[in-house]
This record gives sequence, C-alpha cells and structure tokens, in this order.
Amino acid sequence: MGPLAGLRIVEFAGIGPAPFCGMMLSDMGAEVIRVDRPQSPVKARKDALSRGRKSLAIDLKQHSGVEVALRLLESADGLIEGFRPGVMERLGLGPDVCMDGNPRLVYGRMTGWGQEGPLAQAAGHDTNYIALSGVLHTIGYKDRPPVMPLNLIGDFGGGGLILAFGMMCALWEARTSGQGQVVDAAMVDGSATLASAIYAMYAKGLYRDERESNGFDGGSHYARAYETKDGKYISIVSMEPQFYRLLIEKLELDAEHFSEQMNRERWPEYARELETIFKSKTRDEWCEILEGTDVCFAPVLSLAEAPNHPHNQARETFVEHDGFLQPAPSPRFSRTPAQIQSPSRAAGADSQELLEALGYRGEEVDELVGSGAIAIANPGD
Repeated sequence: MGPLAGLRIVEFAGIGPAPFCGMMLSDMGAEVIRVDRPQSPVKARKDALSRGRKSLAIDLKQHSGVEVALRLLESADGLIEGFRPGVMERLGLGPDVCMDGNPRLVYGRMTGWGQEGPLAQAAGHDTNYIALSGVLHTIGYKDRPPVMPLNLIGDFGGGGLILAFGMMCALWEARTSGQGQVVDAAMVDGSATLASAIYAMYAKGLYRDERESNGFDGGSHYARAYETKDGKYISIVSMEPQFYRLLIEKLELDAEHFSEQMNRERWPEYARELETIFKSKTRDEWCEILEGTDVCFAPVLSLAEAPNHPHNQARETFVEHDGFLQPAPSPRFSRTPAQIQSPSRAAGADSQELLEALGYRGEEVDELVGSGAIAIANPGD
C-alpha cells in the first residue's frame, strides 16, 4: 500500500508524458483507471508505462460512451488527459462539464505548448518544446548541432513529472477547500523550470551561452565522459577542489601541471592529456582504481549492463515484472512502500468489472457493448 492508497485517478489514454504521470501515481498506490479507445494499440505485455492500471475501453465519440466516462469521473479525485487544447471540450468532457458533476475533481492537462498562447494548437514533439525553452541549445558540442537528449527532459521530466507534482499539489489543496481545479502542465514550461539553476548562473555571469564552454556541459576536463582502451566509456565529475585533487592523485599526474583547474584556457589541453590517459586502460581497470572513491566516477553502462551492476542490484533499482526487467518505482518510502500494482492490461480488460462497479447491470452492459460504446477485451489479449 503506497502513500497514495485511496486516491482514484482516471487517465484518458495517450502517449508519452501523460501515461508516465499515470504510472508514477499508480506506483505510489493510487488506483488509476485508464480510459482506452476500443481499438487501442495498448497491449497487455511489456509496456511499463501502462503498468498498474485497470482498463475501461470507451468510444468517446458516442454519447452513451461519454455518459459512462462522466459517471466514472463522479467518484474520481483526479483526471489526466494529454490531448491538444479543445479536444476534451469537443468530446463533451471539458473541465466545466466534469467538475459540474464532481466539484472536487483535479483536472490535469498535459500538452507541449500549453493551453493557450500562439503555438497552443500547433503539433510538436518534446525536442521542439525544449528547443523553445532554451534547454536544447545547451546540450552537445560547440561545433556541431545540439544533441537530442532522448525525450527525458521534455516528455518525462518537464512533462510527466511536472504534471504528477502539479496534480498532487492541487489534490492537497482540494482536501481543505473542497474544490478542484485545472492543472495546466506544458513541456515548454516544465523544461524551463528544470533549467532554473542554469538560468540563474547565466544571470550571474557564471554560465556562457555556448555549448561545451562550461564546467559541466562537457567544456571542462574535469567533468565529462572519456573513452577507455576497450572502446567503452567512463564518467568523471571532479568539480570540487578536494575531489579534483583526488583525481590527480589517483591518476598519478603532476599536481603542479594540472593545478589550474578553473582556467578555461587550459581546459582543451588538459582534456587532450586525460583522453590519452583514460585510453591506456580498459573500463573495468578504471573501475578498479576509481569506483567507490570520492573522485565522483561511474562507468557508462548500456541499457543491457545497468541492471547487472552490483549497486543497482543491491538497491533493486530494476525489477522483473510482467516477464521483463524494468525500472522499479521510485522514490523509496520507509513505511508505505511503493510497488508495481499489476502488469500492463489490454484495452478493455476490466470493462465488465468497472461497469458493474458503476452500477450498470446485465442488459445495460449488453447494450453498451452491442452499440460499440464499450469494448471488452477477449481473455488472453
């Protein structure tokens, strides 16, 4: 029973950040019911983002389907949707309608550009959003185009996690006010928030607005990834003076020669020398020398390697669930541990159960299924 046990969230199925938000809330103990399309691509196997939910497959283009959704929302604490602005309103499921039937409902909206603004109706993806927030400009090499950092900053950090945080803030406030509200989470806003420290340093004149020109963007010699003898990589971030001195000691380097740690003019020279040194041993050999010390070191592990590292195994950072290895819920709680509630469910796998819990009986269920307003997954899907 996680810390959010007793909380009910209705998630209108989408892609990327909204499902990630639903996964996070479910891992923390909330009951998350996913409203799928009858022909949803969501399958029952190996979909970590869909874990821990029950699924009710509804055709929201049918009036009777919308009525089912509204009845479901009457008993919900929160709603998650990730459509373009106006889509839920056109379906008859906008905030005003849903909150009229449930004034305490927290209505979470996930978009790239936000609910209003000149770009609100434009299509986009996570890279576009972090490009507009200034974040993409900071990542990569100075003489090459910016590096696309997967979709971790836009979709999942600036999107899903910010929405989850916003939902919990509004749910906490609703406990005292008795009133819900709309949470407008936009990836362009969220990614800018993630970059608050960078913007603060830039405002103070401590950060150059150019890639690979700063202490921890790959510009320095003491904070970057280096290739090893066997073609693998290690990472060091020996920023603090005491950690830097230890790095020099462990590498058996001339301390006087490497004494100008913060002299930007010498960074390229130092980096070239460290490149040669790190290529002299394999990654495993460097692990023997540096891992576990205060050098601030870690091997760069692949997706296949990371779950097998002793530290990750000791902390059970990855768990086998639903027949495959996946990241475990985080963070950890001392008294109400988070856990994966169930495997991913096929679209409509729980339609019958959920309809009955909402008070629909025999002929009503048959009528909804017969009209195509509701879909029930076949056993084994």
